[in-house]
Amino acid sequence: MSLIATTLPRSKFSSLDAEKEGVRNAVGTYKPEYFLNRELSWLKFNWRVLNEAHDTRTPLLDQVKFLAIVSSNLDEFCMKRIGGLRLQLDAGVTKLTVDGRSPAEQITLCAQEMKKLGQAKEDAFKATMGKLEKNGIYIKNYSALSRRDREAMRDYYIANVHPLITPQAIDISHPFPFVSNLSLNLFITLKKPGKRKTTNARIKVPVGAGVPRFVQLSLGKRYARASYVKLEDIMAHNLDLLFPGMDIVSCDVFRITRNANTLADHSGASDLIEMIKAHLRDRKFAPVVRLQLSPTMCAKQVRILIKNLGIDNVRTIISKVELAGMSDLMELAFLERSNLRSVPHAGVKTSLLCTDADIFTQISEHESILLQHPYERFETSVERFAKEASLDPNVKAIKMTIYRTSTDTGIVNHLIRAAKNGKQVAVVVELTASFDESANIEWARKLEQAGIHVSYGIYGLKTHCKVILVVRKEQDGLRRYAHVSTGNYHAKNAKIYSDYGMLTNDPNLTSDLSELFNYLTTGCAPLRKYKRLLTAPLYIKKALIRKIKREADFAKAGKPALIRLKANALEDPDITAALYSASQAGVKIKLLIRDICRLRPGIKGISDNISVISIVGQFLEHGRIYHFHNGGQDEYFIGSADLMTRNLERRVEILIPINNMLACAQLDWVLNAQINDPRSAWDMLGNGDYVQRKPKNDARKESSQELAIQKVRIAWNKIDTQSVYTLKETTHG
Repeated sequence: MSLIATTLPRSKFSSLDAEKEGVRNAVGTYKPEYFLNRELSWLKFNWRVLNEAHDTRTPLLDQVKFLAIVSSNLDEFCMKRIGGLRLQLDAGVTKLTVDGRSPAEQITLCAQEMKKLGQAKEDAFKATMGKLEKNGIYIKNYSALSRRDREAMRDYYIANVHPLITPQAIDISHPFPFVSNLSLNLFITLKKPGKRKTTNARIKVPVGAGVPRFVQLSLGKRYARASYVKLEDIMAHNLDLLFPGMDIVSCDVFRITRNANTLADHSGASDLIEMIKAHLRDRKFAPVVRLQLSPTMCAKQVRILIKNLGIDNVRTIISKVELAGMSDLMELAFLERSNLRSVPHAGVKTSLLCTDADIFTQISEHESILLQHPYERFETSVERFAKEASLDPNVKAIKMTIYRTSTDTGIVNHLIRAAKNGKQVAVVVELTASFDESANIEWARKLEQAGIHVSYGIYGLKTHCKVILVVRKEQDGLRRYAHVSTGNYHAKNAKIYSDYGMLTNDPNLTSDLSELFNYLTTGCAPLRKYKRLLTAPLYIKKALIRKIKREADFAKAGKPALIRLKANALEDPDITAALYSASQAGVKIKLLIRDICRLRPGIKGISDNISVISIVGQFLEHGRIYHFHNGGQDEYFIGSADLMTRNLERRVEILIPINNMLACAQLDWVLNAQINDPRSAWDMLGNGDYVQRKPKNDARKESSQELAIQKVRIAWNKIDTQSVYTLKETTHG
């Protein structure tokens, strides 16, 4: 849910109405049975991720990593999606989704699916712990430790944990304390010796305050053996230091998840930063949407928590779990055990950027250079681009958008250096990027303090596009260079997310990007004329529907017609309906959709010509590639926009056309490799379920991600066009 309502009038989108009506006529109506539910589809994705924690082909510590990822995903799902449905319910919203479900029905169905998923996650956790023990990695119960080890853990607790703890009593003179979102807590019942009356207390487990969740006990005789104890277990067995002379009746763990959405109106705030800070304060005290409890907690204690946390036990997801906050398992996923982890890929230098010439000379030589992360290194391409721009005396201006970034990303420092070197630097910072609001406010302040012009984009629209624009003085005048990406300028994510970017000095495209920045920094004249750029919220959706319809016209004329779309999600009903219409016309449609997909393939007479594939592998698929055969004049686009209504109508997004022949061949190779992936691909069924591909014994077994690693190592510029053609034949049929 956006923090700020859009200020663009609805009439701005009226140009789509005729095309939408044509789509509706083609498929009859938007029948609910033709559309899958967004929330349930996203939960299906997490089943696929969880499968990696079961799959024997997945290295053991990678299985632990996938357990942590699923847990983190479900935390965010509860905060944003369940939280948003709760707000709709509280506001009395009765409007049905395109798949015909009310907010109440969706909450019920999601709770049922999450219960199944949670149980499967618990089972996977137990199985994984057994496999870890066979490999000399133990998570031990404190009570099972030897006397010597208990003493060692007590000493650790006294030195590293005890000073951080503030026990909070719960009685007539001590009201129930505030419990923060996603915090791990101990709920304690205690009494005086010889007395029957009990009292309760709460202690926050200080995970994240420089203390690990899993405390290493010892390395044993060999490095291959290591034992860990849960921090909450250590604390629970040393409560005598906090409550001397008291009897501990019980000690249980609980964890809450709060709604990340707010309805409070802060439009009277003096500026955008103050408004966002107010929303963050509201989020801190937002209602509880999920309560996780240890299995040993008795009914009386549960009632106390429900009452004091203000929980609606009908609308709140309440579950008992063996390990609350399983996302902390990420601490163990990166243990130095190379035999239990997938071989790390550090990335290689982009083959077209390997000469000693400056990066601007190399871009000019090729005009456009496609980048693919993490296969190609972020720091030797994107960060190098920003660094050389900051140092080059011929560079006069740098403009950039920031949606998410990190402290280990050098680009911000390069921008600051550029400003100190006298260059004009302007940065558009998106302050409302979910869960990065506070960090982005700090980035904005840091940039402003360096003398950089900082703006916050268009009021009411998230700036989600990822662009760096450099203006350089050359012999023939000013020339512009740009980097456009499908992923954020985030060094850590660039090592684990699969994304695409383009370095270019194409004059038409870079001219369009100048127009885009003029719009973002002023908010004026949204109806700009772009030569090559497709932008949202005004143009991308309209353009995509027209291109889909154009393929349908080719098919009706008896000509080859093909659409291949790779995105994180396909949620927009109008795009979905347009694809149904194209399928009815005979267009072959290959969809690579990572998670949410409303479209149902294989409906007789509706989507017979559509296949949907989801890739789940070592890296998170995050890139967007859109391909239209266009009667043999193939069109390729990359950019920031997913096929979701929020991206297409409520965000500033861009798609750029790829005209460079080598770059098109590279994108073609990516699409074919993923469509034919025998290891990491899941084929979607018409009911929304997925079936994992499993190669036969004599078949190729490398995943598309493994093939991409091999491909960059032999250099993209040596791409075998014949092998691409062969893959095409396999894919296109």
